[in-house]
Amino acid sequence: MVHIEGEILVDRPVEEVFDFVADERNRYDPKVREAEKLTPGPIGVGTRFRSLATSMGRTVEMTIEITAHDRPYRLGSSTHLSSMDIHSTLSFERVPGGTRMRWSSDPEPRGLLRLAGPLVGWMGRRQAREIWAQLKRVLEG
Repeated sequence: MVHIEGEILVDRPVEEVFDFVADERNRYDPKVREAEKLTPGPIGVGTRFRSLATSMGRTVEMTIEITAHDRPYRLGSSTHLSSMDIHSTLSFERVPGGTRMRWSSDPEPRGLLRLAGPLVGWMGRRQAREIWAQLKRVLEG
């Protein structure tokens, strides 16, 4: 089983960081080409998004569902791709100068990808660091 975790400090108020991350339509992951909200109403538990991302030269479709929404402290999601499911939790903490955001994800690869657990972990950790570093640049820029 693969587990990915880390943290980053963002020089923005905790509510602003939480709200920005909770809306998958906001652009901070450079691999995401488009994202749309599939469910009506405000963002909360049960909200679903569809997004298209580029991965290893091909387009990947994913569906993201919000599974926990405790603004501005905790956000949970379940992401479904053809090759895997990813269950993630983000926590947000008010700290002097901004927000400490921690991430924890458990990818569950399917098919042949299950045999590549260490590679999935390595790639997932690298991608998570890149995504959240880009979030920091966008919000602080």
